[in-house]
Amino acid sequence: MTDFTIASFNVKNLIGADQEYYRFEKYTPEEHAWKEDWLADQLFTLNADIVGFQEIFDKAPLQDVIAEADRRGKASNDDALPDRSKRYARKAIFRKLAYSDYADAALAFAPNLNDGAPGERRPGLAILSRYGFVGKPEVIQDVDPDLVIPFGLMQGGDGGAFKLDRLSRPILKARIPVGDQVITVFNCHLKSKLGEFTRPDGGGLPPEVDLVNYDPVGRALGALRAATRRMAEAWVLRQLIVEEINNGLPVIVLGDFNDSDNAVSSEIIAGERPFKNYAWMRRHDAQKSNERYTDAENEIIQEKIKSVRLESCEKLFVRKSLRDMVYTSAFGGVFESIDQILLSRHFTGGDGQIGEMSYFSVFNDHLTDGSHQEAPYNKLASDHGQIMAHLRLWDA
Repeated sequence: MTDFTIASFNVKNLIGADQEYYRFEKYTPEEHAWKEDWLADQLFTLNADIVGFQEIFDKAPLQDVIAEADRRGKASNDDALPDRSKRYARKAIFRKLAYSDYADAALAFAPNLNDGAPGERRPGLAILSRYGFVGKPEVIQDVDPDLVIPFGLMQGGDGGAFKLDRLSRPILKARIPVGDQVITVFNCHLKSKLGEFTRPDGGGLPPEVDLVNYDPVGRALGALRAATRRMAEAWVLRQLIVEEINNGLPVIVLGDFNDSDNAVSSEIIAGERPFKNYAWMRRHDAQKSNERYTDAENEIIQEKIKSVRLESCEKLFVRKSLRDMVYTSAFGGVFESIDQILLSRHFTGGDGQIGEMSYFSVFNDHLTDGSHQEAPYNKLASDHGQIMAHLRLWDA
């Protein structure tokens, strides 16, 4: 058996000191040192074999965080692990305490094609793997050809179309060798919930951003644009997932979905949940009221849906532990669960199962955001919890 861990970590705007990432936003050297210290401590605590990072502006600051985590790990090993001459050194507890460094790990960075000048930067993604990669990780952001989603009017006729030519942030796809398997890992950060507003023809700022003259209808339209873009990005990712599963590869999807698990973009990525029994459902091509799918057809439908569906590690954990919720994000005083790790059926049951999830860890003791005045470092610590799935591959 091979045990391994995979984590998702939104680091919240990782960039070097004195670099303006968003308008008027940058870190002083002291603030950057504090942020690097906090992130390194979280990475050391995770000690995950595979980590998907979100909100990485540049690769170098992330490499510094990893190096600092390794320094702390070495110091911890020196303090906590007994010398091999001690007869109790082989006890399992010490394997649990041991930190494995990332000296030989591979790091893939996906810059954002929408990245701009200082003050108009856009973050990318990264995957850190102790197992390296099979082939070169792939960055997907430009949509070529353009994704065109046609709509019809309720009374018939052309209802126009939504067109997507580029994702707001890249999707990073990596094939990773673990034990006797090769697992495809997708790291994503879908369009944020912040409203998308259009600038006036004459230039200047969109009127909806003026909160003193609050425009509820205009703000709602901005939320509609953001949600539409986010769902379209989720569909692009879903295509890639199904392609990998149909090629026979196990799939793990992780990242910041900017959507709770009950929301639409998460459902698009995971795939539809099958009904208990399609044999009670009237056939799509029924000519009579009593024409329903047969029991044999029900089994065919169930298998086709389940074979490409993903399951949430969080939900698997909640069902096992009898918890009711896992919060991974805080924004404006609202706590949600928008970070996810999703597993293909290779880990959750059915034909072709190669392993299982043994545990799910949530590191969210430091959830802070700008609405909490008592949190002096809310700008520096992540406003996301870190989540990690503990997985076990069975022997072939």
